[in-house]
Amino acid sequence: MFFFAEKKYIILRKYAENNSYICRMNYSGKKAIYVWQNTDWPNFRWDDTQVAPLLNSVQEHQARLLGMLSVLGFDMQKQTTLESMTEDVVRSSEIEGELLNRDSVRSSIARHLGVNMPSAGSSDHYIEGIVQVAIDAVKNCNMPLDKERLCNWHAALFPTGRSGMYRITVADWRQGDEPMLVVSGALGKERVHYEAPPSSVVPHEMDRFMHWFNGDQPANQLLKAAVAHLWFVAVHPFDDGNGRLTRTLTDLLIARGTGMQCYSVSAEILKSRKDYYAILEHTTSGDMDITEWLLWFLQRIEAAITTSEQNLRGVLRKTEFWNGHADIEFNERQRKIINRLYDGFEGPLTSSKWAKICHCSPDTALRDITSLIEKGVLVKAPSGGRNTHYMLTN
Repeated sequence: MFFFAEKKYIILRKYAENNSYICRMNYSGKKAIYVWQNTDWPNFRWDDTQVAPLLNSVQEHQARLLGMLSVLGFDMQKQTTLESMTEDVVRSSEIEGELLNRDSVRSSIARHLGVNMPSAGSSDHYIEGIVQVAIDAVKNCNMPLDKERLCNWHAALFPTGRSGMYRITVADWRQGDEPMLVVSGALGKERVHYEAPPSSVVPHEMDRFMHWFNGDQPANQLLKAAVAHLWFVAVHPFDDGNGRLTRTLTDLLIARGTGMQCYSVSAEILKSRKDYYAILEHTTSGDMDITEWLLWFLQRIEAAITTSEQNLRGVLRKTEFWNGHADIEFNERQRKIINRLYDGFEGPLTSSKWAKICHCSPDTALRDITSLIEKGVLVKAPSGGRNTHYMLTN
């Protein structure tokens, strides 16, 4: 069982009643309370003296990124959206332990965005459904959130009506009397990390959530995204897919503030997946103070913006290069490698890599490289001999 995986599981334990909800005893013998069991749920609070400075910093950083994007043409902006959405869809699924074919995801998103791609491959129905959810969230970010929309998303994630081997309730809130537990560990040795509200109260909880989500408070969409992310996970309204859907809601709210998807929060969460689950467990098992969660989440957003900014600088450098070398003739192989170098080439560029990537002979690769050196585009790296490799001059 993956860490923080969702599972309906009946635990033989005496439950103490508190406001008709379930409390449990932790190992220290003290009563443990989940966030939804607080009497003031769902009135989240935080220390604004800690959150406000970071929020301002993230907003400024985001404004700089949007400023960089504004100087690009419409086609380049769509290309940036394509790459950001591809990264987000792939990484969000990877957080759940599911690996999607990146080329298929990218091809599907490109078709929806109207981005022309040479030799764009086909995608299966499952990937197409996941992509449609992501597109709907970003493209229609200003549309109200309601049960029908959420359930349509859920149906797209589980087209067979099953999660793995198990049949689940699809396109409706979870049902049944057994508790919804978030567990990890081998069968028979599960560790319970969180228990969600009973299924019987989910309709009421989701009505409150969606009313707040569609309201105008808080006005800042970054802050709202952080609160919504935690709130949705805490309610855990579906049998499965809650993590992916809460990250979709995050993208939706961020898109409301940016007008597009230009960075991937899921990619940054994946880099800190262990910390992600730890902070969720800590925050959903405490009182209504979510300061720590907000700080952690806003830091992930800022890291995502930084990554996108770095990638965008590469795009701008590549654009400047081609504009500055418009009068120089390059063959198709040379254009392919130059673009790859600006997009983030993995490892050093050698003649053997050139030959492999371009499907040409070693002699042809060396002639291509020599030609680019003579044109002042490439330079031989300081290390020589058998480790000879090449780099861009700028």
